[in-house]
Amino acid sequence: MTNRRAFIAGLAGLPFATGPLAAIAQGSVRALAMPPLLDATRDRHFRLTAQKGKTDFTGLGGGETWGFNQSFLGPTLRLPAGASTQAQIDNTLSEKISVHWHGMLIPGEVDGGPHQTIEPGTTWFPELDLTQPPATLWYHSHVHGDTGRQVQRGLAGVIHVDDGRDDARGLPISYGVDDLTLVLQDRRFDRQGRIDYGLSMPDQMMGFMGNVILVNGQLGTQAVVPRGIVRLRLLNGSNARIYPLSFSDRREMHLIATDSGYLNQPVAIESLVIAPGERYEVLVDFSGGEAGTLVSSANPNQMMGGMMGGASTAGGSFVVVPFGVDARLPARILEIPADLGGVLPDGEARSVNTRQITLDMPMGMGMMMRRSNDRFAINGQSFDMGRIDLSLSKGATEIWQVSSNMMMHPFHVHGVRFQVLAENGKKPSIQNSGWKDTVLVNGRVDILVSFEQTADRANPFMYHCHILEHEDGGMMAQFTVT
Repeated sequence: MTNRRAFIAGLAGLPFATGPLAAIAQGSVRALAMPPLLDATRDRHFRLTAQKGKTDFTGLGGGETWGFNQSFLGPTLRLPAGASTQAQIDNTLSEKISVHWHGMLIPGEVDGGPHQTIEPGTTWFPELDLTQPPATLWYHSHVHGDTGRQVQRGLAGVIHVDDGRDDARGLPISYGVDDLTLVLQDRRFDRQGRIDYGLSMPDQMMGFMGNVILVNGQLGTQAVVPRGIVRLRLLNGSNARIYPLSFSDRREMHLIATDSGYLNQPVAIESLVIAPGERYEVLVDFSGGEAGTLVSSANPNQMMGGMMGGASTAGGSFVVVPFGVDARLPARILEIPADLGGVLPDGEARSVNTRQITLDMPMGMGMMMRRSNDRFAINGQSFDMGRIDLSLSKGATEIWQVSSNMMMHPFHVHGVRFQVLAENGKKPSIQNSGWKDTVLVNGRVDILVSFEQTADRANPFMYHCHILEHEDGGMMAQFTVT
């Protein structure tokens, strides 16, 4: 068994990992635990309670954290595709929260955005009618001006929309054995091991980035997998960090799903760039018995002129999570399936209305002189809860040409899935060939969007940058669909 102090020391030797790591007590590397599974596919009801807790991530004592049904993060929700599920959300915290169902194709009144806040001591009862295909989604608080802090504290979790046919597809389905959910987040800790979300001016400008990686809210763990094909459901739940992922031995990953569902067949890739808010599913072959390590290159986001996204991004690759193989675990799947049954976007740029969407951030002193909630904008306007930016007709389809200035921005649209038509005038990358609801904009991205879910003026949908400090700072707008 690997010595935990040696493991952590190895991380601390990387330029990414600094601070309290050297003070973690000696011990064995723990096996990575999955979030608790809350399966609502039979009774079609689930309950989440937003609550305070205490979490010791580093062995230094820890401090107050927030979570759903536990001290940090929330359970993985397994929800039935093609059916309605009743949710109950209790808020036992001392401030208002919301629960946005990121990636769900549901009406605005139950979307959980900034207009559906849950006050302290109250309960929300949204009914989630899921008509969409199976996919890996997530949920998180979405209170305007406070999303970044509340997600840092732990108000987030993963959703599996399940149609019960994955076994027939030849996919791994054993939760926590060969079907792993991996929530990637970065954090900073103070000398007492407490989460530190003190925002400097660079943090506000570039987005908050920590110097320690947590996977499923855990530090210094190892994923233990069977000697076979393993499914990884990857969620970038970080506030701002972009992860260019690969395995240290360059083994292939087989991409099987993007944000909003399956591809038609697996695609072999060696690397995958995952931005905040994005989800990808990949299959990895461990049938040879060799251990492997999922690593990330440094965050690639930087401003024009070279300012990097956060002080902790200098240097090369860092460890995200190592994998060990245990031959005693059941290996159900030994071959990569040929057909996933997913339906790809049709790839046609129809003759429809085209909109220009610009993601705007000021430069230099103009940035520092603005208030914290209006430093960023879309099409020149910072977010205003009382202003409807677009009014669309139900069933409409549009091309949005989304462009960024200064740096890369992950762009998310509520209540829809979309097709990426082009990236900077070229064919989209393989990882953007499926259905998406969040896409990294590095220059210009053209997306084809159909609006099938309704949202009125009281409960509009959002479109925004998913760097949470940018969203909180005003890089968000809202639209109705009637």
